[in-house]
Amino acid sequence: MAIILVVDDEVGIRELLSEILIDEGYDVRLAENAGAARRVRNELRPDLVLLDIWMPDTDGISLLKEWHAGGHLNMPVVMMSGHGTIDTAVEATRFGAFDFLEKPIGLQKLLATVQKALKHDAPPQRPPLTLEAFARLPFVKEFRRRLEQAAAKASVVLIKGATGGMGEIAARTLLAPRAPWLDLSTVSSALTQEALEKTSGGILFVPDLAALGKMQQMNLAFALDRAEKLHLQLVVASTTPLSALSGWDAKLLARLGEIWVALPALSAHADDLPEIAALLLTNFVERGEVPPRRFSTAALNALRTLPWKKHPEASWNVLYGLVRNLALTALDEEIVGDDVARVMPQEIEDDAPAQSFLPLFEQPLREARDAFEKLYFEHHLRQEGGNMTRLAERSGLERTHLYRKLKQLDIRLGKRGEE
Repeated sequence: MAIILVVDDEVGIRELLSEILIDEGYDVRLAENAGAARRVRNELRPDLVLLDIWMPDTDGISLLKEWHAGGHLNMPVVMMSGHGTIDTAVEATRFGAFDFLEKPIGLQKLLATVQKALKHDAPPQRPPLTLEAFARLPFVKEFRRRLEQAAAKASVVLIKGATGGMGEIAARTLLAPRAPWLDLSTVSSALTQEALEKTSGGILFVPDLAALGKMQQMNLAFALDRAEKLHLQLVVASTTPLSALSGWDAKLLARLGEIWVALPALSAHADDLPEIAALLLTNFVERGEVPPRRFSTAALNALRTLPWKKHPEASWNVLYGLVRNLALTALDEEIVGDDVARVMPQEIEDDAPAQSFLPLFEQPLREARDAFEKLYFEHHLRQEGGNMTRLAERSGLERTHLYRKLKQLDIRLGKRGEE
């Protein structure tokens, strides 16, 4: 008898789904939040999880990402939401969700999806992309040698010039076959000695140092103190200078900055951009993160003309995000030059931010702070196209806290942000 875990904070939804599935002969277990879901998953290993996206403690997307990053996604997960959007569905499947159900869930749709998910044999996941894929490029090959040389003698290595997906590509280059991997940004509660011991011989990765909250900073310090003894490699990615990180423990930052390797800026390697972009796109497609896409010659040539010198501190991140954006928004299988022009990063006048902040100086501190926070979140909502997960990552707030903050500031979300 298949065990199905239903995770939803609404008791009525849990009871309704439970009654339907029990009548169909399934063994149903219930969880009202992410904490309860973790316990049931660890104790029973359910055959299928029906996971609500919006929950008060940890939202469903964050829990899915946590399971995905920790290698615990060994069962199909079907996401549920009362405000489902295409963006949410794409994001959920990118992190391993099997399917997506929009509330109110119809009986036939529910049963058909459950049956399909339980019969589904997930194809073997392709290994993550590493710097090995760029071995033909001399400047990337040299960076890889420096990175591996530093990691061979130091338990902590800081990667400058890339965060997120591009930082992960660099970090996974150091991961031995079948060695454990733990993304510290997915650990929102206190890190335990047991969790570190399970990662012994593997890598602890921080995708963006500047995005860590206070608890995650404490987890980082905890891991740093035990990394060498437990044979852990701590790899931290950042495009923000350590000196610009306010509110951090100075001793912690000093230890993190002892050994660092910088990804070379792309502005000096314009002729190699088409090959790098093509490799990234192939990886996205093969891992099922984007629809089948390919670059036209005109599109690849257009990438050379982008203003990479305007983004030297994060040029790899810009390219990584640009390729993924093109793959998800191009209307045809072939990405053409006009597509590149459509998503080209917009240049901002140097004095525009300073001018917009001038009125704040005339306000009391509390009002000025609220006004700045509203400007900050509205700006990044536009930059991220309303994507709440990327906004949470950029702002360093957990999604639950982020929703509360936006509501407090009276920032209204469009359909893309209503998850």
